[in-house]
Amino acid sequence: MIDREQVAHVARLARLKLSEEEAGEFAVELSAILDHVDLLASVDTDGVEPTTHVVELVNVLREDVPGIELTVQQATANAPESEDGAFRVPSPQAEA
Repeated sequence: MIDREQVAHVARLARLKLSEEEAGEFAVELSAILDHVDLLASVDTDGVEPTTHVVELVNVLREDVPGIELTVQQATANAPESEDGAFRVPSPQAEA
């Protein structure tokens, strides 16, 4: 079981300000989470193949077929500003 002091210690390390009430609530919630982790750790997984997905995925992407190409003028037509066929954006120094 995690107690309030442990929660307060971790909160200090993470530079979080918790009230006594919040520390108590988190102690209960974190203890429940660790109980579930202990339960999962006790499950026998011998012979179970590691998986990256619950459902096997095969070729989930469409074919990469070239489509209609835009001209530079079409691509930059709706841009607020463009210059020499490129999008013009404000300099980061200009925003500061």
